[in-house]
Amino acid sequence: MEERITGVMIYYYFVCKRKLWYFIHEISMEAENENVMLGKLLDENSYQRGEKHINIDNVINIDFIKEHKELHEVKKSRAIEEAGVWQVKYYLYYLKQRGVDGLKAKIDYPLLKKNLMVELSQEDEAQIERIMGDIHAMKEQMLPPEFSKGKICAKCAYYDLCVI
Repeated sequence: MEERITGVMIYYYFVCKRKLWYFIHEISMEAENENVMLGKLLDENSYQRGEKHINIDNVINIDFIKEHKELHEVKKSRAIEEAGVWQVKYYLYYLKQRGVDGLKAKIDYPLLKKNLMVELSQEDEAQIERIMGDIHAMKEQMLPPEFSKGKICAKCAYYDLCVI
């Protein structure tokens, strides 16, 4: 059976490799994290129309899809925008691999009243395949990557686990 790589894993790959390792190894700290709860609340209360939280194969979870084949991902801020962009590119890649082509994607920042269009190029597809290889390799590692303090650490659900 193929080991699944989820959109969250792609997101964490860009946020923090240590956080990704914890997540892959089913060490979850996010259930009680204030920032995670705020993000979920924002997601639930934004864009009330349309079908939301479209789960495909328990691999990707699209926040919502609008007409004209446009999928949307809702984010609280642009603080780690690169991670969100690659997460959405992975959604497009995953769907394309399953025969769904010609989709557009947009990241919505309701608190900022902004959005960002995302497209998938052939170079992106090659990069996603490399990232997937890195994630598969990380699953085999017995210990998490070394801790290195970053800008987002203080707000991370895994902060205590990394620092203490």
